[in-house]
Amino acid sequence: MISPAPSPAVVTVPRGVRIGYGVGSICTATFSTVPGLLLLFYMTNVLAVPAWIAGVVAFLPKLWDMFINPWVGQRSDRTVSRFGARRPWMLLGALTLPVTFALTFAGPPLTGLSAALYVGLCYFLTATAYAFYEVPYKAMPAEMTDDYHERSSLLQWKMVFVGLGILLSGAIAPMIAGTEVSGYRTMGLVVGAALLLSMLAAFFGTARAPMVARAEAEPSLGAQFTAARSNGTFMVLLGLSCAQMLAAGIMLAGSPYFATYTLGDPAATTTLFLGIVGPLLITMPLWVWLSKRYDKRGAMILSSALFTVGTVGMAFSGPLGSAYAHACVLLVGIGYAGFQLLQFSMLSDVIVHDTLVTGKRRAGVFTGLWTAAETVVFAFGALILGWLLGATGFVESDPSTPVAQPESATTAALYGATLLPALLMVVSILLTMRYTLTAEKLREAGAGVTEAAEPEAGAAETQAD
Repeated sequence: MISPAPSPAVVTVPRGVRIGYGVGSICTATFSTVPGLLLLFYMTNVLAVPAWIAGVVAFLPKLWDMFINPWVGQRSDRTVSRFGARRPWMLLGALTLPVTFALTFAGPPLTGLSAALYVGLCYFLTATAYAFYEVPYKAMPAEMTDDYHERSSLLQWKMVFVGLGILLSGAIAPMIAGTEVSGYRTMGLVVGAALLLSMLAAFFGTARAPMVARAEAEPSLGAQFTAARSNGTFMVLLGLSCAQMLAAGIMLAGSPYFATYTLGDPAATTTLFLGIVGPLLITMPLWVWLSKRYDKRGAMILSSALFTVGTVGMAFSGPLGSAYAHACVLLVGIGYAGFQLLQFSMLSDVIVHDTLVTGKRRAGVFTGLWTAAETVVFAFGALILGWLLGATGFVESDPSTPVAQPESATTAALYGATLLPALLMVVSILLTMRYTLTAEKLREAGAGVTEAAEPEAGAAETQAD
């Protein structure tokens, strides 16, 4: 008689590894926040680059991510080294990203088209260096543990450091940059140093990370896209995430314009970001609890709804004033905290479920495509806003020659940074309703694998007899 196979023990990630992994997300948060917040404004209001060109410059290097990120995912799946599969690539990113990022903002004294070309080249190199780090970094949670809720707990640490990273970058970077070229150069160097420390901390902090399984590489980039398209759950999750990231990208790029032309206070960019960051730092335990109480899909719908209500409220900030605007941003921040955590947790679930169903481990495939899409649509937000401002008559300038903007441009900056993100979040809610991967479904898939393994074990035992 064959005894039933025992349920596998939950692999608990040690606290030191959780913290070490989480620290690395300061890089993720900083790289997403600073260019998204300041790059477009830096070009239009400091380097005198026309808004529509600045939008293209902010977007095109990210389009490269559609190619480099899947490639890095494939190569990291295949990597064999004494540092493991992911960490060598993280180290490569740590040695290159801080340099290219600093050069993006610490360039020669150029303005207009020549400045746009320089920034575009440096930002292209920066996007490549970021892929080296971020793609393998995102693949690690699915390889550390197979447990549905353990991944949420692991990613809770990540999101705490995401909040800290956004706090430091979103609040301090604009203060350092100010309105002068020299300030932006200093900011580039300071943020570059912060990126280096965060990435090295993650590299050394994950040295003892458990690995429950090793990923398998697809033979080509085409095969990676095919594998992703064959997974309907992943495509739904990718779609809702893209809608959320596009909304966040537009709002982030529009924040300096909202602070400058709606609230009449450029320094409010910092306090607005504090309203977003605060919830990231204190609401993670709440969102983990909500994801267990209502499953991750229900918690995701709630977080998206809060973000939507907050952004719609921001559209009425003109007559209601700065205090009202900051209250709305706080609501946006609570929703943003929720879907940031849930996105990554649900991605890890999709990777594990794909393994259970197909028998293949393709973490690098999914995280490579995910990271590519995420960064492209986030940068696309700056392109959309730049074109919207250009179409409504926004006038580029530099600190020595400030200009008065037409009412059409300031109106576009207000509604573009509020109502357009709200519309995209409604789209994400509709897509979330189509997401069907729950804790119960993962358990059923795992049970199916166990049941399938038992007859094989019995046949092997019979042959042995």
